[in-house]
Amino acid sequence: MAVTTFAAIDVGSYDLEMKIFEMSGKGGMKQVDDIRYRLDLGSNTYAEGKVSYGAVNELCEILKEFQNIMKAYKVSDYKAYGTSAVRETKNTKILLDQIWQRTGIRVDVLSNSEQRFMDYKSIASKTEDFNKILEKGTAIVDIGGGSIQLSLFEKGSLTTTQNMRLGVLRLQERMNHLNAASSKIEGLIDEIATAQLSVFKKMYLKDCRIENIIVVDDYLSVILQDPAVTKERPGVIEAQTYMDFLQFMQSRTLAEIAGALNIPRENAMLLFISAVLVKRIVKMMDASLLWAPGVTLCDGIAYEYAEQHKIFKVEHDFEADILSSAENISKRYMGSKKRGETLERIALTIFDSMKRIHGLQKRERLLLQLAARLHDCGKYISMVNLGQCSYHIIMSTEIIGLSHKEREIVANVVKYNHEPFVYYNEAGKKSFLDEDAYLIVAKLTAILRVANGLDRSHKQKFKDVRTAVKDGQLIIHVDTSADITLERGLFTKRADFFEEVYSIRPVIRQKKIF
Repeated sequence: MAVTTFAAIDVGSYDLEMKIFEMSGKGGMKQVDDIRYRLDLGSNTYAEGKVSYGAVNELCEILKEFQNIMKAYKVSDYKAYGTSAVRETKNTKILLDQIWQRTGIRVDVLSNSEQRFMDYKSIASKTEDFNKILEKGTAIVDIGGGSIQLSLFEKGSLTTTQNMRLGVLRLQERMNHLNAASSKIEGLIDEIATAQLSVFKKMYLKDCRIENIIVVDDYLSVILQDPAVTKERPGVIEAQTYMDFLQFMQSRTLAEIAGALNIPRENAMLLFISAVLVKRIVKMMDASLLWAPGVTLCDGIAYEYAEQHKIFKVEHDFEADILSSAENISKRYMGSKKRGETLERIALTIFDSMKRIHGLQKRERLLLQLAARLHDCGKYISMVNLGQCSYHIIMSTEIIGLSHKEREIVANVVKYNHEPFVYYNEAGKKSFLDEDAYLIVAKLTAILRVANGLDRSHKQKFKDVRTAVKDGQLIIHVDTSADITLERGLFTKRADFFEEVYSIRPVIRQKKIF
């Protein structure tokens, strides 16, 4: 069976890492090398908004070396991603162009939700442990340079995810700015973190029992791979044992920590910040067990590549996690679950019957599902300005696994389901979407509007809906004995927009059931 040699590159806030993998259907995903260079891009970005000229030069030299290593391994494909340090620079486009021109490596930038979703996939690459630990209430604590992500799971399903600007590099910059003495660092970090974590606890942990915490970071996770620290198998540590380990660090200087744990002196501070954050979260959630799988973003990059190219079978249903996240957002804002399910069923029936006409793919089908589930979230704020309020809720809420662009597509589809459609020539002046993305908005909006029109009374009258394209019409067969005068009467405008987008006229055909 053919083996694919793949390179995953993470242009991180504090390190550049490249992992080389061999992949096959029979052997799965096997790491054959891990190359890491320390390069502090984040401090520049978080303090000044730009990566310095010297750091750019050093970055390009390292990436050239990565190129040589890839050639030596005869790598057949690669993916390189930048995270928050690249994402938050003022000159991201210029930086990425310089990298491409000088190294021949194309670096894409991950949005926060994409980055966290890929970290989540890196955990899932540890299949057996991952599925087992998610059986109980679990929180993933994903600690980056610029922020942390807290994701909660119940019965194997993602219930919520929130981002907080408590990243280790960002906190280190704040400590440096305050000229904090070593003895005061823990108290200051705890004070800063508590302000945000207490809000999280109040909003999301009321009825949630968290037993396990999964830690993903670049510093603490490495230490927790040592069985001498965990007293258990590598990466697994009881909460009380973890507290004892932290007590060990608290009683020593940073230099002593670096010496005792055999880590670079400059990493000791970041390790300590990460450890204090985890301690605060463990106490808040009253968790009993921590698991540090020892994975990095590179593992997630490789796992996603294998998933997309169908190199081996991926057991976990990540699409279900995205949908579960949207469902919980709808629940939070008092959305109608029953009506959302009705809209989703009708909208997907229409979508699937028109594959040759709309030219959209599986990913756009997912975006339509999300729009159906979030169709009325804005009513929590205003029943009059439902479209605008829904738009702002979706744009302000993290949906793990979606890019910013995809989230804006969903938000616009929901908005224009309730409001007159604004065409690109006008909307493009204040939208980040390009013309192709805006066309997707128009196509999905047309479908959702028709689905919405078939349930205008909110009574779910149509238990069975079938669609077929015939003679320039979308024939919508509905089996119901209910009076659908309202649906027919209000269907015209929705049908007009659908016809404008697809040049096909939707028509309702009723078969009465007695």
